[in-house]
Amino acid sequence: QVQLVESGGGLVQSGGSLRLSCAASGFPFSTYWVSWVRQAPGKGLEWVSSINYGGRSTYYKDSLKGRFTISRDNAKNTLYLQMNSLKPEDTALYYCARHLSGWGMEGGMDYWGQGTRVTVSS
Repeated sequence: QVQLVESGGGLVQSGGSLRLSCAASGFPFSTYWVSWVRQAPGKGLEWVSSINYGGRSTYYKDSLKGRFTISRDNAKNTLYLQMNSLKPEDTALYYCARHLSGWGMEGGMDYWGQGTRVTVSS
């Protein structure tokens, strides 16, 4: 079955860095767009970043450009999110999600991981 398992979250001080990973299984990872989505405490879901099949096209929420970098290793079926210069407002549960087959980032997301928690202290 389709599985997405995030890891790499934790507690970090403001200005620090974290690298999140999302291990995918149960489907041909290299043929799907994937994204990171986050949910801050008490708030709704917020799209963070998306990446196309081969990893050459990447997209970011405007306010995160320059600090976050999405990448993928299709040989390892793994998605990454490098987060630098972290701020307290980046505190959230971070999810990876798979887009619908045949769709880019404009398509819906049909499978989600369980999330990994990132806490940035001031």
